[in-house]
Amino acid sequence: MPIDQKRLNGPEVTMPYHIYSDLNEKSDKVKHDLSERSDKRTNNEMRKIFLKTGIVSQAKGSAYIELGNTKVVCSVFDPREVSNKNGYCAQGEIYCEFKFAPFSCQKRKIHQQNAEEKQYSLILQRALEPAVCLHEFPNFQVDVYVMVLDNAGSSLAAAIMAASTALANAGVPMFGLVTASTIGIYDNHYLMDPTDIEEAICNTQPDNQGDFNHGTITLASLPQHNQISEVFLIGSINTNSVVQATEILTTANKDICPVLQQCLVKTIMKLHN
Repeated sequence: MPIDQKRLNGPEVTMPYHIYSDLNEKSDKVKHDLSERSDKRTNNEMRKIFLKTGIVSQAKGSAYIELGNTKVVCSVFDPREVSNKNGYCAQGEIYCEFKFAPFSCQKRKIHQQNAEEKQYSLILQRALEPAVCLHEFPNFQVDVYVMVLDNAGSSLAAAIMAASTALANAGVPMFGLVTASTIGIYDNHYLMDPTDIEEAICNTQPDNQGDFNHGTITLASLPQHNQISEVFLIGSINTNSVVQATEILTTANKDICPVLQQCLVKTIMKLHN
């Protein structure tokens, strides 16, 4: 990506000094009492979702989602012929690119994709592929670009929902909508839809506790077909906790699905009015 020459650009990996004290204070507070969350939610309560389509005028389909303070925009473009392909392919492809905006995180991101963003791109692709009718556009690929504008936790789940809605808005044939949600596990605490601070704590193992149960799980599913399309786990979580968390996330995804459906219905109603 070209560098903006119209203004003075600072070092790309800089971050403000005040975040150290804020992070330490918030982390200590949550570690002492995980039953009381900073935004006053219960442990099994999700943040409010705002979803809108048709945000990017240049794209075939687009969607913008707010999951609390997490803000994600997704653009989907017309199918194009797969380049450098030897022979004919009966199945189409999905190309996904996940990117954090440089200003989206407390530590400034660089313009190039890092390892985490490349991993999230592959997870996003695997979550969407089971929902898209790839046989409808053989030898073509659909490009999906996701940009996280503000990362306040559960950004991967928000990106999957935004991408699913943008694909439907673009008129791409699909078997169903993909919904996703994240849960944080810290010992015997299950935090639904964790914030970035809570995610950092859940992914941190306490000292001198080798078998401590901690981590985050993101689950994407097609509620209309009772199918799970992708599971992404970080940390060290025992089997019983994984099973319990999967049940919680599957139920949450079913509850989220009507939000995506209502957003698409409103879009269609506006076109006909």
